[in-house]
Amino acid sequence: MLAPQFQPKRKKNVSELQKIDTVVGDGAEAVAGNDVDVHYTGWLFDENAPDHKGQKFDSSLDRGQLFSFPLGAGHVIKGWDQGVQGMKIGGKRTLIIPSEMGYGPRGAGGVIPPNATLVFDVELHGVS
Repeated sequence: MLAPQFQPKRKKNVSELQKIDTVVGDGAEAVAGNDVDVHYTGWLFDENAPDHKGQKFDSSLDRGQLFSFPLGAGHVIKGWDQGVQGMKIGGKRTLIIPSEMGYGPRGAGGVIPPNATLVFDVELHGVS
């Protein structure tokens, strides 16, 4: 089922996690303690882009391989641990993640600058 269209909050500095369901799944729900399997694409936040998606920096779709992690265990950035919870299999969600819930002042891998706000499209494929 398609979720209503969204308009992300227009702010220069994002200070809170934004979760926008673009497709609501109808399978099992992801809760802390589950292992989850997702496809994702990540972009740097661009306040001037209509969807806030700036430079793409990573995508599991490009590799053709699901990404699996234990939800709520701190193995991924805090924005993912909190943002994926409550999704149901088959669901698609856009996460707008403030720097404090992402990589903070250290950035990551030369592709995510310090203090960057991030945008992810996440599709939940599995919960166990």
